[in-house]
Amino acid sequence: MQASISAMHLETERLIIRPYAEDDLMESFELMQNPELFTYLPMDVMPLENYKRLFRWLRSSYETPFDKPFKYSVAIREKATGRFIGWCGVGVLDFLAPEKELYYLIGRDYWGNGYAFEAASALTTYAFDVIGLERLYAKAHPDNEASLHIIEKLGFSFERVLDGLTGDDEECNGEWLYVLMK
Repeated sequence: MQASISAMHLETERLIIRPYAEDDLMESFELMQNPELFTYLPMDVMPLENYKRLFRWLRSSYETPFDKPFKYSVAIREKATGRFIGWCGVGVLDFLAPEKELYYLIGRDYWGNGYAFEAASALTTYAFDVIGLERLYAKAHPDNEASLHIIEKLGFSFERVLDGLTGDDEECNGEWLYVLMK
């Protein structure tokens, strides 16, 4: 059995989902330059040098085996064009460690095409069937209707509104937490 995500290659009807390759750096960076993407995320557009450090860290995380605390983010490419359209991931939900969460981001030019659902669905199946998770969490800001729709369409159940979180997790207070069992 595969021990880490480094060999993952998922194909859906319209997407290829795989670990980042070095060639993805600039396309990924350019996609992440739209501040509209960060309306509901606790991050912002970053300079290229900072993004390069993040990208190197993301790629190095692929060596973390499934039985250790991991955070994997992978590239999403359109099958028909080969274009980099976003990313998705699964990893430790820090305030509920060692529990894992599902996350995703699709570039603004690709919104409204069902790509986030398609990628999140494939990665959810992978998390259960290959990584071996029994439970997966997802969270979203209550105003992020598109993301809430995706989470609910995937079959996640509302668990609670996050509150009382402190430190680095404080920014998640007010978000809605969902859970999905295998």
